[in-house]
Amino acid sequence: APDFDFSQLDMPALSSTMKEGKVVSWLKGEGDAVEAGEAIMVVESDKADMDVEAFEDGFIAAIITDEGESTAVGAPVALIAASEADIPALQAYAATLGGAPAAPAAAAPAAAAPAAAKAAPKAAAAPNAAASAGGRVVASPLAKKMAEEMGVDLTTVAGSGPGGRITAGDVTKAASGGAPVKKAAAAPTKPVWQPAEGVVAATPTARVLAKKAKLDLASIEGTGEFGRVTADDVKMATGEMKPKRKVAAPGATAPVELPEGLVPFTGMQRAVSNNMVATLDCPVFRASREIEMDAFNALYQQVKPKGVTVSALLAKAVAKAIEKHPIVNSSFRPEGTFFNKDINIAMAVAIDGGLITPVLKYANERDVMELGENWKELVGKAKSGTLSPDEYNSGTFTISNMGMFGVAQFDAILPAGQGGILAVAGTQEHIVPCKQSILGLKKISKMTVTLTCDHRQIYGADAALFLKTLNEVMMNPSQLL
Repeated sequence: APDFDFSQLDMPALSSTMKEGKVVSWLKGEGDAVEAGEAIMVVESDKADMDVEAFEDGFIAAIITDEGESTAVGAPVALIAASEADIPALQAYAATLGGAPAAPAAAAPAAAAPAAAKAAPKAAAAPNAAASAGGRVVASPLAKKMAEEMGVDLTTVAGSGPGGRITAGDVTKAASGGAPVKKAAAAPTKPVWQPAEGVVAATPTARVLAKKAKLDLASIEGTGEFGRVTADDVKMATGEMKPKRKVAAPGATAPVELPEGLVPFTGMQRAVSNNMVATLDCPVFRASREIEMDAFNALYQQVKPKGVTVSALLAKAVAKAIEKHPIVNSSFRPEGTFFNKDINIAMAVAIDGGLITPVLKYANERDVMELGENWKELVGKAKSGTLSPDEYNSGTFTISNMGMFGVAQFDAILPAGQGGILAVAGTQEHIVPCKQSILGLKKISKMTVTLTCDHRQIYGADAALFLKTLNEVMMNPSQLL
């Protein structure tokens, strides 16, 4: 490591479950001055996008993890120099941290003159091509920004930084015409090959498959290189594989393009997947009940103009029922049942690219108007990816509501570390007997709720009594105000 004063910025752990982070954007570029407490980059964790601040004053000397790249928690993402004069040295040091190979010095021939031997390393130190084998341009964020502003094509610029990285200086020279231009590779000539007379060009696998299927290779049209018959050609001939869809004729309705292939998980999707797998170790049971909704719906129409949502009103009702049955607000511990003194209702929210559960804390104690305002704020943060960890991981009981989609009934998966989750379906109209009505019938609204519980500390009778109390609260909702 360099013997002068500098600091290393590592990928922070933004949540207890975060294993790696993705740099969404750099708010500062190489060479920029930063102050302690100033936001310098945005990181995507497994839950949300969060700003990361500098811990010391200095200058961004080298960015090791570029925008859009992911790295493990604790891995270096940037180096901060205490003095601006130390930036070049830290950039060279960054190449060893980031794994960028240094340009090897060409060895001088043994028989060459001393002057020629001294010139050889300089020739070898010529800027590398900035594009890697995969065609990706390696450039600092500041260089990318300057190139966009100056209209410079980075693929034509030779980088002088570590490992051939394009720096801001390279872009400035290219814009003024003083930088070396990377030579374009000559287009390869397409080889031509013709099989011998009477020989059918085919891959070894295609020959085996054709022999097994008793097919004449000469009767199969090859789609491989040089017109060779491939294994897929044989499979299509036997009907094992469907042929590729033909392009629609002009004027005909084009087929619907569906997604295909592997799409990597985002950090949030990976966290949801891991949490679902963790629930497999928990023995659960489910209990369902119909809830009469007429009185609740009438109350909602009264408070709706004041900004109260169904979610806030439903969270309040569930919290009031939990007060009488605290066992459903508990969680399992190897030593026994852990009772949570606070009733924090987590509400599942589907957002672009994942699922998150904003939490209405102390839902039984707070006014429904306050809960409504808090819920709107939490949903806004969830959609923008700015929820703090305490706002999504402090729930003691969860509600999953799919009633707005017209779902008649469903089961929810119990979140790890909680004792219960309530699945809320849509409201449906029913005809029931009524002695007071002229025809002896009346129409009422009902919805089906399903409670999933941890059977290690919560039993069937506990769930049944909780659902009975919830129905009573929903039928007499004045206590929610």
